[in-house]
Amino acid sequence: MNILSLLKKPSTVIFVVVLVVSVILASLAYYIVTLPVPSANSAPVEKTAQSSTPLPLTPTPTYPPVEGPAKILGVQSDPQTSFPGIGWVRIGYPSCGWGDLYGDILKSTIEQYHSQGIRVLLTVCQGPNNASLYNTQPLQDAAQGGADAVQCGNEEMKQDASVSFLYIPPQNFARFYALCEQAVHAVRPNVPVLLGSLDPHVGGIDYQPLVNQAQYLDQMQQAMNTTVHPGGNWDWHTQTLGLIDSWHNGYPNSSVNSLAGLFSFWAQQFHVSLASGQLGEHLWVVEGTGCFKGCGIDDTSPYQVAVSHVITLITDVQTAMQDKVPFFYFSGKDFISSGYYWPIGVLDVNGHPKPLRQDLSMGARTLTMTCSTGTSNVTNQEQLLSDMYNGCTLPANYLNVLYS
Repeated sequence: MNILSLLKKPSTVIFVVVLVVSVILASLAYYIVTLPVPSANSAPVEKTAQSSTPLPLTPTPTYPPVEGPAKILGVQSDPQTSFPGIGWVRIGYPSCGWGDLYGDILKSTIEQYHSQGIRVLLTVCQGPNNASLYNTQPLQDAAQGGADAVQCGNEEMKQDASVSFLYIPPQNFARFYALCEQAVHAVRPNVPVLLGSLDPHVGGIDYQPLVNQAQYLDQMQQAMNTTVHPGGNWDWHTQTLGLIDSWHNGYPNSSVNSLAGLFSFWAQQFHVSLASGQLGEHLWVVEGTGCFKGCGIDDTSPYQVAVSHVITLITDVQTAMQDKVPFFYFSGKDFISSGYYWPIGVLDVNGHPKPLRQDLSMGARTLTMTCSTGTSNVTNQEQLLSDMYNGCTLPANYLNVLYS
């Protein structure tokens, strides 16, 4: 009997089929037994031929809490310059005409400030009065930086032929501000967004120019509620304005105080009393400095420039802290603009400390200030600004020391 004949028998066919099925079942049982059993904490077995590693999640940025107005005391700065003891800095987005603080550089810069316990006011300047004014890309980029306050616009009311590009009609600025505020609050809903900055005028003297500024805001309000957000109830009296003051406050006598005059005018506009401390909810001094050119100071006299400069610093800080209005000293460093040297910083143009009387050598004048931690012998302007911000008091004879 050959094999072919054998396979034709029914009993043989049944045996072969049973044998094949047994082998298949045995193989399947072995495969099931040898599969790894997932534990309660293990990941499920992938059913696809290739497994992919999930991308890491981008962590949500952690920002410092928003501070009250009375604690907001700072200085105009740049990332290369430090101001020990000063808790806020004001920096500019490139739309203000300088620097590279955009994108990842802006984010990392602000993160670095935050890691040092320093908060940031970011100024975003308006573009020219054309379609590019409403370009939201730079506004969104600036917002992504994560600043602790943003100033949307700068000197948008300025009527000066030499810088005519700054002026924006109120109806156009209303739309720009709405876009800027929306971008900022999409990232950090609770941070202050300042309504540009008021063109500097002399408080107590320039009454009509201040009235004109209030009228500009009235026109902006009308545009906001008719064309930007038709039927809305936006009111500039509920907003926060940026204020610029550049006058020789406190010099040649203590009765000269433009900043106090400006506070009085705007407190009336916002219907708050200075004694209440509520003005700081509506007004921030984004630039406080002393005038030395074209304002009655002899700019050829190193003595007058130096004394008016340091007295203005003291008077401005005292006035702002008394009324609980946020204040940023301008400038952190001396600078050169249009070929003219501006000696109005607390550091020199190279970022070095300046003596209290910048017409004298370091240490020629010293103020012994009283602080909660003891006394502080102050010989330079940055230290003076920092100590005043931190609650130190001046000696009773400080005027005699600085004038002599």
